[in-house]
Amino acid sequence: MEPVLQAMFDAVVGGKKAEVEARVREALEAKVPPERILTEGLIGAMKEVGSQFECGNFYVPEMLIAARAMQSGLAILKPVLVAQGVATAGKIVIGTVRGDLHDIGKNLVAMMLEGAGYEIIDLGTDVAPEKFAQAVREHGAKFVGMSALLTTTMQNMRSVIEAIDDLGMRQQVKIVIGGAPVTESYAQEIGADGYAPDASRAVALVKTFA
Repeated sequence: MEPVLQAMFDAVVGGKKAEVEARVREALEAKVPPERILTEGLIGAMKEVGSQFECGNFYVPEMLIAARAMQSGLAILKPVLVAQGVATAGKIVIGTVRGDLHDIGKNLVAMMLEGAGYEIIDLGTDVAPEKFAQAVREHGAKFVGMSALLTTTMQNMRSVIEAIDDLGMRQQVKIVIGGAPVTESYAQEIGADGYAPDASRAVALVKTFA
């Protein structure tokens, strides 16, 4: 790996936002292909962050700091990628279901997925089932990610799947759910395509559907 990309990789893993931004600009000025900056410098680093989390070396705060550093670099790189027509890995509609205002977990999943090359349509918190379904239709999303932190609100995940089905789009999307009270068996019960217990495994799960 070229020194500037290695430095970018290390800065992302270390959560050094200002250095990530500087290295992205340096790489662009050095005419490093934007795709390599994305895949080697940013996506590769977030994959390493996920591995460190799974090994128990990183915790949620470290993941958040690294993801924010990655996003700052991606913000600089994104206009160049768009101008060159570099395709994303797919569009993902994500949100916390109706009645639930918790967003830390959802935000981390969104940042990790963006760091893996996906285009994120973040609907925020307290999202009505119809809003999820409309976003899938409007953006032509391939994936839907739902989060809930309460046993009372996780029941609304079923309503989201029904709303997507009512619009005739259930077959075109893969639906992934997560959150503290959510389980694999609940995902199967409501007809979701998968369950992820944390952000790192959410990325791995979505990649299996690609």
